[in-house]
Amino acid sequence: MTYKRVVITEFGGPEVLKMIEDTQLPEPKSGEVRVKVLVTSAAFTDVMIRKGKYPDVKEKPPFSPGYDMVGVVDKLGEGATRLKVGQCVADLTITGAYSEYLCLPESSLTPVPEGLDPAEAVSLVLSYVTAYQMLHRVSKVKRGQRILVHGAGGAVGIAMLQLGKLLDLEMYGTASKSKHELIKQLGATPIDYKSEDFVGRIHSRTGDGVNAVFDPIGGDNFKRSFRTLRRGGKLVAYGFYNAVLGKGGSIPLDFIRLQLWNFLPNGRSTAFYSIGALRQKQPDWFVEDLTTLFDLLVQNKIKPIIAARMPLAEVRRAHELIEQAEVQGKIVLTVAETPV
Repeated sequence: MTYKRVVITEFGGPEVLKMIEDTQLPEPKSGEVRVKVLVTSAAFTDVMIRKGKYPDVKEKPPFSPGYDMVGVVDKLGEGATRLKVGQCVADLTITGAYSEYLCLPESSLTPVPEGLDPAEAVSLVLSYVTAYQMLHRVSKVKRGQRILVHGAGGAVGIAMLQLGKLLDLEMYGTASKSKHELIKQLGATPIDYKSEDFVGRIHSRTGDGVNAVFDPIGGDNFKRSFRTLRRGGKLVAYGFYNAVLGKGGSIPLDFIRLQLWNFLPNGRSTAFYSIGALRQKQPDWFVEDLTTLFDLLVQNKIKPIIAARMPLAEVRRAHELIEQAEVQGKIVLTVAETPV
């Protein structure tokens, strides 16, 4: 039986993404299961991987990208006993999910509660776990504190605002003007990063700054974010948007800067968050946090905003939309029809 998957033919622009057909389904090894993928997504991390600028991926093309997925267990490998064929599962694959089928360690898969929309479920795997862990595991923000969220209208930003609202946080979010209404609806004060100085705005609104700032932009933005912190506050960096798109900043230099700022005697600190690195270090946290988020979704306490649902065949267009940064929410790529 043949199956289709998308590969990166070389590092570069969206045009390097190509759909290919393999002649044989992958077979699960001992301890693995084969999953029929229902949905995956297009995120900025996938763009970084496609460009060859993602520090945690050392693979060389050709390979299939795809950072997260929700699918159905299709076949059990030897020794795989925890899951059942037909069960709906989720995983943070980092690469590989732009495929109709893939084999994964049974131990890495998290069961998805029955009745959830796979597109909403996959929206939690990368974006909401990232937001949840930055809030609860890294910055350890307490109820009622203040935060600043950059890229507040994107998938992680929206997740952060929804989770922050559950903690009654005082929230500020930078975004382009077109996303301000959405940010207000999510309970935050919008700041136009194109026409406003967010450092001045934060200090004029708060007096002494915020308890935590979450910054995927990098470069000079890290420096300005650090200036918005009150004493005891933390800058959580989690991306290098500017460097990846050639808008300034350098990934190695940004890393060094973040570490050096921790030695300044001003009571403020920094941390760099990588979902993949933290999962390797604390695998139990990932399953625990994703399970908590599935529960919140079942209870309607969070609601992913899906900007577009597109077939996997339109993956190039999805990546173009991500790079244009005008997407409000998550782009979900449909790989197979949801089983009835």
